[in-house]
Amino acid sequence: MKQVRFDSVESEIIKLLQSDLPLESRPYQLLSEKLGISEEEIVARINILQEKGLIRRLGAVLRHQQVGYTVNAMVAWKTDESRVDEVGKVIAGYSSVSHCYLRQVPKEFEYNLFSMIHSRSEEELVQILKRIADRTGVQDYVVIRSIRELKKVSMTYI
Repeated sequence: MKQVRFDSVESEIIKLLQSDLPLESRPYQLLSEKLGISEEEIVARINILQEKGLIRRLGAVLRHQQVGYTVNAMVAWKTDESRVDEVGKVIAGYSSVSHCYLRQVPKEFEYNLFSMIHSRSEEELVQILKRIADRTGVQDYVVIRSIRELKKVSMTYI
């Protein structure tokens, strides 16, 4: 595997991107002042790193508990293999779903499609599950509720 070397500016940009960005309209402004380069250059460098495949994606991590989504559940759906892509796309399309993926499971478990659903109340969770089940036709599922969040940290590479 080829080792990639970043210059000091790229390293600082990557450190910023793997931490919490400021919630403001110009999140790169402070870093641009610190590095003595323009915000436009930071954005251009991020784009170059993406084009080179050194940054694969940028995405927000929502801290569900902190914004009021206190009822969180992993829901495992018993889905026929021939419909798993179709059903998965429907489930993943709900704004309350943060994860949706197929897993290999022991034959005795049979629930193969997993989704993480976030809601503000038990009643809202029940309504979301009903809408998903009605829309997909998948009525056989198991709900595994989160009791508490133990650890949530972002990956760091530099």
